[in-house]
Amino acid sequence: MTGALLALALFANGVATGVMLGNAIGLAAFALRLPYAGYVDLIKFMWPRYDPFLPIMNVLAFGLDVALAVISGKRADAAGMFWLAAASLAVLMTISLVKNVPINKYVTALDPASQPNDWPERDPRARWKTWNTARVVLSLAALIANLVAAAILL
Repeated sequence: MTGALLALALFANGVATGVMLGNAIGLAAFALRLPYAGYVDLIKFMWPRYDPFLPIMNVLAFGLDVALAVISGKRADAAGMFWLAAASLAVLMTISLVKNVPINKYVTALDPASQPNDWPERDPRARWKTWNTARVVLSLAALIANLVAAAILL
């Protein structure tokens, strides 16, 4: 049973990390170069594809990490790594809910055909990128912790 939970945790965390890293080095970098209308159109197109997929994968990985930490309690080294992964994912999800989701909601409410006069002051791309980079680092940290836990248990 532990093996199946571990495989599923690695899968969920690995896929989420890969998607987030690909977004950070590709789409997010591209979004910074787009004019207003193109940026708004891109976010309106991409957000419904990433959400709910990434939240589901992160919540799944988090829940599995907690379960694995509890059931591998006799192996304090592995349990500690699972708790570290779960904590990293908890912070990642908090950043998503408190920082990135409000920005995405703001942008998807904009009209791509009508740029606000104060757009240069309101443009959220730099803030979004900063918080997204933090989420990618946390996702990578969780994946590394999960991989170390797997190595300990194998």
